[in-house]
Amino acid sequence: MPRRSVDVEPLVEAMKHAAAALRDAEIRFALTGGLACWARGGPATDHDVDFLVKPEDAQRAHDALATAGMRPEDPPEDWLLKAYHEDTLVDLIFCPAGGEVTDELLDRAEEREVMAMRLPVASLEDVLTTKLLALTEQEPNYGSVLEIARTLREQIRWDEVRDKTGDSPFAKAFFTLIEELGILPENARQAA
Repeated sequence: MPRRSVDVEPLVEAMKHAAAALRDAEIRFALTGGLACWARGGPATDHDVDFLVKPEDAQRAHDALATAGMRPEDPPEDWLLKAYHEDTLVDLIFCPAGGEVTDELLDRAEEREVMAMRLPVASLEDVLTTKLLALTEQEPNYGSVLEIARTLREQIRWDEVRDKTGDSPFAKAFFTLIEELGILPENARQAA
């Protein structure tokens, strides 16, 4: 099945603009979500730009994006703030599925060059863990996590993801699915 063509340019532009604003405001952050995976050779995304920030920095980060000319939005959700760079959504996530953003989580981010800009990029294990823990009965869509697993499987420390998501029935089903599909590397399979 051919992969769809995705124009990541608007997301990259929004990412650079927001990352520069956060850096100028001296706010710790890490790129996460689909762009963090794409930066490591994963599937292209056209959804939005996601940054992790600590809860105590979230409002200041939101203000920094507004000062940089982005259009802030106060969403009804209590775990993130939003802003728009032109028509591209930027999420400032401070309490993703699995718990609040901490210094420890941000310390695990790796400084990487993403389209000629150096910035901290969340670990694949943290990205995948967050995505798996966000699956619910109302939104049980495995599409994006399967695509990430398939394209980046050799870069992921699977035992770490399994440990962090062990209480989630959706994560357990995901591991069964990727084992059955042959996506999970042989050395990462759990002894039965």
